[in-house]
Amino acid sequence: MKRISALGLDIGKKRIGVAGCDGTGLIATGLTTIHRTSFWEDIQQLQQLIHQREAQLLVVGLPYNMNGSLGFQAKQVQKFTLRISQPLQLPVEYVDERLTSIEATVQLKAQKRFSTWDKGAIDRQAACIILQQWLDYKCSRVGNNQNLT
Repeated sequence: MKRISALGLDIGKKRIGVAGCDGTGLIATGLTTIHRTSFWEDIQQLQQLIHQREAQLLVVGLPYNMNGSLGFQAKQVQKFTLRISQPLQLPVEYVDERLTSIEATVQLKAQKRFSTWDKGAIDRQAACIILQQWLDYKCSRVGNNQNLT
């Protein structure tokens, strides 16, 4: 199986949750939360992570509305993703991220790691869920004799 090197991103107005995967492409792990200050600062921090993790792909959560349509926030995420894709020079794949923040909160509470003041932990965990969904989907395709990327 080909090695997967991807970063999962949960993009918000104030923070970007970041997750990475192990070399096997089976397990996503929350890495960090970028506290957004400026576009170029965001790019610099993402470039450092891409270099450290040797990432070849960005998996971005797209917050669809509950009816499946693209709302304001989803369009903002798409605009930001278009802006970062050129300087980062990486392909992007989107994953439906509906309810990932709620799922992340539930997971953190179950692990007794939840804190109402640490929103970054929720963003990291949401990025982890986004990347894990993508990894699971890709692994299921490999199981059906399809290419990983």
